[in-house]
Amino acid sequence: MLENSVPLGNSANGYFIKTDRFKTTYISYNFYLPIEKEKAAGFALLPFILTTCSKEYPDFSKLNFKLNKLYSASLSASAEKVGDYQLLKIGISVIDDKYALDGEELILKSAKLLNSLVFEPLAENGAFYTTDVEREKRKAIEHIRGEIAEKRLYARRRLIEEMFKDDVYGIPKCGTEEQVAKITPESLFSAWQEMISRAALSVNVISSSLPQNVFDDVKSRLSLIDRSNAITVKTSSPTRPLYAAKRVKEYMDITQGKLVMGFSADIDENEKASAAFTVMCDIFGGGPYSRLFTNVREKQSLCYYCSSSVEKRKGYLIVDSGVEAKNAKKAESEILRQLEIMKNGNFTDFEFESSKISIINALNGYGDHQEAIDAWYTVKSSSKNMISPEDYAIQISKVDRQSVINAAKTVKLHTVFNLCPKEVK
Repeated sequence: MLENSVPLGNSANGYFIKTDRFKTTYISYNFYLPIEKEKAAGFALLPFILTTCSKEYPDFSKLNFKLNKLYSASLSASAEKVGDYQLLKIGISVIDDKYALDGEELILKSAKLLNSLVFEPLAENGAFYTTDVEREKRKAIEHIRGEIAEKRLYARRRLIEEMFKDDVYGIPKCGTEEQVAKITPESLFSAWQEMISRAALSVNVISSSLPQNVFDDVKSRLSLIDRSNAITVKTSSPTRPLYAAKRVKEYMDITQGKLVMGFSADIDENEKASAAFTVMCDIFGGGPYSRLFTNVREKQSLCYYCSSSVEKRKGYLIVDSGVEAKNAKKAESEILRQLEIMKNGNFTDFEFESSKISIINALNGYGDHQEAIDAWYTVKSSSKNMISPEDYAIQISKVDRQSVINAAKTVKLHTVFNLCPKEVK
């Protein structure tokens, strides 16, 4: 899918991902910055304030009018964690030029709009406007509180905080409520200045064709900024195994408990080794054919849900489950027993083949959604390994049983977080 890449400046690149499956073009700016405790909340707020107004479009009504003139183009914004980095994403989706009346150059116009939002924010005297900042702070705090209200998300977040207490990865992706409250119009403007001058940047264009000069405006704007200190995204620090697993228990006014188990894992960035770990994790706790689903949930009814996921950039695996308090210890023991089964290679051929088929189908499905394609190549650009989903599917098809067993043997229990109902104290 990746057609070509274009250098845009120091630590900045443009990527054209060609696909004929859509009638729209999606363009995204992806800024990578190291996670820092005192800066995380401010950085996370930037994509959202930048997609609501700019000097050229000083309020949302004017911006919305412009989007409507671009045949109802739509903006998107997000802040995520990718290894030891924050990923700040700003994107726009617009219909392809060939569907516009009178040959209007919608893609170039949308790219210019995105550039104006990113590089010309609505600010004065080194500060964003107070009303805009306070509006976005309120929304950010509501988002943080919403995650706390969703206990499954909360339990996973707390596990990561405990696992990475002495690591930047333990910092919440949007900061804490207290950190958001401290953001000022001046500090947010300083964060924007740091983002455009210091962040590693990838600009993705996902379309059936690349309009001439679509990257030129970006390159021209970046040339006016001192990016001599722009970062290079490096391999994130791995999750170190513990001699003895850490255990944390917390009580809340809930009816269903949450048992979340974090494991360190030795995951090589080599795609072959990565593919083996992907298959291992899926057999262990992926689909309805997995060990955790069929044994812990279905046969023994020890939990309401039980699944595993892996973060290869940090080298850890999470098993997350909803349990009755009385079943928590049994569920933990059975999860660990299923992991030993994986290490001993006692999973079935059906589980092995079902997992590979499921993963390959999921990878082949990436091409069905522009945002999924964008997310795939955004992460791959940070690792400088621009393998396509289709090529990775080929790697998955070549995974053998022994490489899955070898991957499982590197998995070690690190931290157990148990969210319990108050009445079980």
